[in-house]
Amino acid sequence: MKKLFLLLIILLVSINVNAQDMTSARIGEIISSVSDSIQTNGTSTWQFLYKDRLIICITDENANRMRIISPIVEREKLEEEQILNSLVANFHTALDVKYAISDEILWSVFTHPLKELTNHQVEDAISQVYYANLTFGVSYSSTTLTFPGNTQKKEEPKKEIIKNKT
Repeated sequence: MKKLFLLLIILLVSINVNAQDMTSARIGEIISSVSDSIQTNGTSTWQFLYKDRLIICITDENANRMRIISPIVEREKLEEEQILNSLVANFHTALDVKYAISDEILWSVFTHPLKELTNHQVEDAISQVYYANLTFGVSYSSTTLTFPGNTQKKEEPKKEIIKNKT
């Protein structure tokens, strides 16, 4: 019985040690330490420049959610191949971030439960959102890691149109 009680105590302590309890305030501190310039709107929204790219972070402690996003291009300026390549990248090269369209803008997006984040994960998320923005149209990647598989869109050969001469 003593062994079972000891095991239970050890498990409870280890669970408590692993809890992160990330807060909006701590995210604000991290953003302040890595950004080139920053504007805040209350205690849960930040717009900042990171290596000359606009990045926005929004947190909601009540819902335990957060989002880091960066606008890339207006939807009307996208070519079909870019959209398809970004979908392929979402599977292979845009690791913790995704490409997404909202409000007629293509964004690089990181979403996560708020409390479970570590400081390192927030810093890494900012970096990945930045690199997904920067590499859009080229490698479509958020890091140097690529998951195996088909990472390139296969282009269909274009059919030649023959015009009749009359």
